[in-house]
Amino acid sequence: MPGGKRGLVAPQNTFLENIVRRSSETSFLLGNAQIVEWPVVYSNDGFCKLSGFHRAEVMQKSSTCSFMYGELTDKKTRDKVRETFDNYESNCFEVLLYRKNRAPVWFYMQVAPIRNENDKVVLFLCTFKDITVFKQPIEDESTSGWSKFARLTRALTHNNRNTSHHTTPQQLTPMSSHEVSQPKQSRLAEVLQLGSDILPQYKQEAPKTPPHIILHYCTFKTTWDWVILVLTFYTAIMVPYNVSFKTKQNNIVWLVLDSVVDVIFLVDIVLNFHTTFVGPGGEVISDPKLIRMNYLKTWFVIDLLSCLPYDIINAFENVDEGISSLFSSLKVVRLLRLGRVARKLDHYLEYGAAVLVLLVCVFGLVAHWLACIWYSIGDYEVIDEVTNTIKTDSWLYQLAINLGSPYCYNASGSGQWEGGPGKDSLYITSLYFTMTSLTTIGFGNIAPTTDGEKIFSVAMMMVGSLLYATIFGNVTTIFQQMYANTNRYHEMLNNVRDFLKLYQVPNGLSERVMDYIVSTWSMSKGIDTEKVLSICPKDMRADICVHLNRKVFNEHPAFRLASDGCLRSLAGEFQTIHCAPGDLIFHAGESVDTLCFVVSGSLEVIQDDEVIAILGKGDVFGDVFWKETTLAHACANVRALTYCDLHVIKREALLKVLEFYTAFANSFSRNLILTCNLRKRVIFRKISDVKKEEEERQRQKNEVQLTIPQDHPVRKLFQKFKQQKELQRNQGASSQLDLEKNQLQVEHHLHPIPHRLQNGAPPTGCSSSVLTVSQVTPMQSSPAMGEPPPVRLKVSSSPALVKPPAARGWGRLKNVAAPPPVVRKEGLNNVAKAVSVEMLSQQGRGQEAGLRGGEGEDNRLHKTDSCDSGITKSELRIDRAGEAPLPHPFGPIPEQALQAALQETRLELRGDLQTLGGRLGALEKQVAQIFKLLTSTEKRRPSLPLAATPKTKTKRQDIFTVSRPVSPDLVDDDGHI
Repeated sequence: MPGGKRGLVAPQNTFLENIVRRSSETSFLLGNAQIVEWPVVYSNDGFCKLSGFHRAEVMQKSSTCSFMYGELTDKKTRDKVRETFDNYESNCFEVLLYRKNRAPVWFYMQVAPIRNENDKVVLFLCTFKDITVFKQPIEDESTSGWSKFARLTRALTHNNRNTSHHTTPQQLTPMSSHEVSQPKQSRLAEVLQLGSDILPQYKQEAPKTPPHIILHYCTFKTTWDWVILVLTFYTAIMVPYNVSFKTKQNNIVWLVLDSVVDVIFLVDIVLNFHTTFVGPGGEVISDPKLIRMNYLKTWFVIDLLSCLPYDIINAFENVDEGISSLFSSLKVVRLLRLGRVARKLDHYLEYGAAVLVLLVCVFGLVAHWLACIWYSIGDYEVIDEVTNTIKTDSWLYQLAINLGSPYCYNASGSGQWEGGPGKDSLYITSLYFTMTSLTTIGFGNIAPTTDGEKIFSVAMMMVGSLLYATIFGNVTTIFQQMYANTNRYHEMLNNVRDFLKLYQVPNGLSERVMDYIVSTWSMSKGIDTEKVLSICPKDMRADICVHLNRKVFNEHPAFRLASDGCLRSLAGEFQTIHCAPGDLIFHAGESVDTLCFVVSGSLEVIQDDEVIAILGKGDVFGDVFWKETTLAHACANVRALTYCDLHVIKREALLKVLEFYTAFANSFSRNLILTCNLRKRVIFRKISDVKKEEEERQRQKNEVQLTIPQDHPVRKLFQKFKQQKELQRNQGASSQLDLEKNQLQVEHHLHPIPHRLQNGAPPTGCSSSVLTVSQVTPMQSSPAMGEPPPVRLKVSSSPALVKPPAARGWGRLKNVAAPPPVVRKEGLNNVAKAVSVEMLSQQGRGQEAGLRGGEGEDNRLHKTDSCDSGITKSELRIDRAGEAPLPHPFGPIPEQALQAALQETRLELRGDLQTLGGRLGALEKQVAQIFKLLTSTEKRRPSLPLAATPKTKTKRQDIFTVSRPVSPDLVDDDGHI
């Protein structure tokens, strides 16, 4: 397929692979430069062996290796290391650190900042080298006496094993960084010493090649391959022709052309040493050493033999005939260049039209070769060497007779037969015979006569029948059987393209989808693994699954104690996932239901837009299902940096196997250490946030404090506002307390009501009333059950005091707790009803109590508890017993009386609603009459004078003042307007 032959060329972040490749013999770790304390996001196996810590234990620790500090670690060196990290600088140190077993070791530490595409430092690369053998022995209790001597001996032995020169005890002195790097320096150390300009960057980029390496899919190489393909066909046609017809290249044009072709093929050999190729895993190989080794092992010898200049040697006149024939025969070696045709045309084998053209070309090329062989046999047998006579039954003799150019014997000259048909006629006739034989037509005008010709004809017929049947008879079968996977591949690609076009998927996402499909197909070759496994029996399927997951089982110590049956059960539950660069394996917030093992590639774990871990080969991430009972939510995103192969197992399947194999479950839970647990959220602070807080704190510290004197007008104004607010708050609190104590009285001042109003008729004159209601709380004695307390209503229209009749049902409840009326505005008329709550003085309450019960002012009652149901609950309490005895005993309202009161209230409310409806209907009729009157007036007076007299104005105003009530604000206490 085109994508597979081109290779995996999508932009990848190959930073980790580059570092690992350059530092195969170096111990290093990577730290995040944008998080406080620069936590470790990756450590290679060399550092884990050197420090004694597991990779999971090192993750999220400080990149300064503060967790390895001890008593003998120099404080100045600590400060220098921290200063280097703070300033994002490159530096190197000799520092004493402690392994996991607390053994002190001298390290040569190098720090280098790693930048991204925006030239921002995102990572720190720290390399470590053990230089204990080059330092003075560390003096402590364990290195005294014979232990000290044994330690020195081990150091000398280790130094002799790793260096080419012998080290004496006098050499165990502090050395410079240059001397430390001399014994065995890796490529990574050289890169670090050259500077940060050539350090790899942490970014996604297309596969880079060295300057002298050519990409196999670039435009220049593609054009060159087509030129080589054409020249290869030229060679495949001309070499058999020249050998069979014995054409000496006396023509200088053909000689120069063949020489140019040979030179081009020699140049192609040189270019092949500098051209990338696609590896077995689909990756593009650009390493010059690997390219050279691959070409030398495959096509170099064949290409070299086909490029030797045989034509130049054969062109000399004085060359012996035998040698000339030998070199002419060696030209056939150039047919090995057809291997190039197979290599180039392999890119287009999946296309039907290209395959058909290729098969036709192959058929024609075979016919050409057979024609050259047919002529060679006829030319060899046309003359009888024993009698030196020509055979008259030969097809060459018959052709010469038919063309009128017979053979002639030159007795006076060379003594050989001369003449005969021309070479063009001979070649065309030979090709005609081979084509008729290959296609099984055979007209018979040219027929074999000698034994050699007959044998060759039989062989040619067999080959021809096979070619004919294969090429022309079974083309459809060939496509169906040989290119079934290719058809499925193209069908899948077409479906994906149609889907992306139908739903208008963005171009960036479309490219990612297409690249993932191509890369997945290149890895699986279109083979459905599940379908193949379903064909195999259970035992064979388990063995295949164990083989497919062998990398996981062999590399992780958690599976070492698993039995064969346990491994077979686990292998059947594992799944292989291929991820493209940029794919998200886990999104933050989604459920973590799989345990993932990284087999190849690299991934990054991102939390709050910061990289907290970089995962590589051998790492494990997910959740500890065997220790947690709930399903976890992912706290971070896991994104692929390169093409990755992951082996994953579902939570339910893993727990099922662990539940069955209890012995293995204990070993598995103890030995499997997650490199990144997505359940646990990493707590960190960004350096940028810390700097912002520090800047804000410094800015507030440097601000000038403004002081205002006590007698400043602004300060006095604010104090006055504050006092007013406190006074209002205190008044509100006191009024609320008074309301809670029920020390308000209800005072109803009632003015005389006109006679028509009492009878239910509407009033004739314009009037307005102000109703003032006050709540009555203190009661000396409970009156009779049906007798309500006296209420005074104050109406502005009359100064007389009228005692209303006793109310029943609904009226009783309205008198006890009358809700404040709502002020409504209708057109230009405002009918206002003001409700005010008046606080009665202690003297007024005493007088009212005297009117009701006949007691004096000294009989003051306060709130106490009551045993009633709440409606007639008393809020009075006798301060001193015996001073004011109650004339009537107090008792709760019976339930039947309460129900009767509620029933009367319901009936009265219904009647009031009916009355209100009637009044609203009458009001609507009056409004309709007013509109009718206004309409008739306008019709009678179509035009009004510009200046109206006062009398006219008065009449006009009378129309609009009909039934218009007077505003309450315009009426005084005596009822005058």
